[in-house]
Amino acid sequence: MSELNIRIATRKSPLAVWQAEHVAARLRELAEVDSVELVRLSTKGDEVLDRSLQKIGGKGLFIKELEVAMQDGRADLAVHSMKDVPADMPAGFCIAAILERASDADALVSNGVAFGELPENAVVGSSSLRRQAQLRMMRPDLDVRPLRGNVNTRLGKLDAGEFDAIILAAAGLERLDMADRITARFSPDEMLPAASQGVIGIECLEDNAALKSLLSALDHQATTQTTLAEREVARRLGASCQSPLAAHATIAGGTLKLTALAALPDGSESLRETASGPTEDAAAVGRTVAENLRNRGVDELLDRARRMAE
Repeated sequence: MSELNIRIATRKSPLAVWQAEHVAARLRELAEVDSVELVRLSTKGDEVLDRSLQKIGGKGLFIKELEVAMQDGRADLAVHSMKDVPADMPAGFCIAAILERASDADALVSNGVAFGELPENAVVGSSSLRRQAQLRMMRPDLDVRPLRGNVNTRLGKLDAGEFDAIILAAAGLERLDMADRITARFSPDEMLPAASQGVIGIECLEDNAALKSLLSALDHQATTQTTLAEREVARRLGASCQSPLAAHATIAGGTLKLTALAALPDGSESLRETASGPTEDAAAVGRTVAENLRNRGVDELLDRARRMAE
């Protein structure tokens, strides 16, 4: 490649731009790359904040405009939070590289008040059905309400007194140098994370072999395997933002351990399954967990969850 200039499509939110700049910095370290620029785009997911994602079309709304920019030749790749990427990629696109995972934890932000010390009927904000379900499983007394917008918008609503506490991804706060806002991090036993939480992925056109080869230098193999296992559960169960579904994988000593949880949004019912296998069989471990959940009636549970979310 004599002169390689890479254009990165990104959403305009501070966190999305941070992620794109992070990837840009990694790319600039590669000898083959001459320049990198950001193409900032607005997506429907960012623009429509008065309705839940479930009601306006799901998480794919955060990436559609970025994919159109790649198809139109205005951008070469896009950077995403992998938990925003649908389990089934649209035809013609692929995830060419996955960066090393940051914190996968959900964080309580409450201006210093511990979770157990929140008063009865405290108002807690989160639009994630997964988080809502697990909050209610731990504390049925809480008043859990929807909360959308970028990180600064959500923190502003907390500080204005609209909420007693909010739940955000720890990784996002850390990346924006706001780790001091975290009151506590939930362990996976307390609140199982979303599939791919804390993971940055790089998307490009499937037929761009040269770019895919270049991006492979940024891929983190262990994170790729845990991401594959977690996303396989979501894919097998047809999960969407209307599905209160969590999936979390870890690797130790060449063994991948995967736990998944499905629940009703009100926390009244849930199913949890765990399976392990060799790291190289990550997708198979994901399939095993999904099938074990299916054998226990998860399809009916998730169908009820979707109807409750409508």
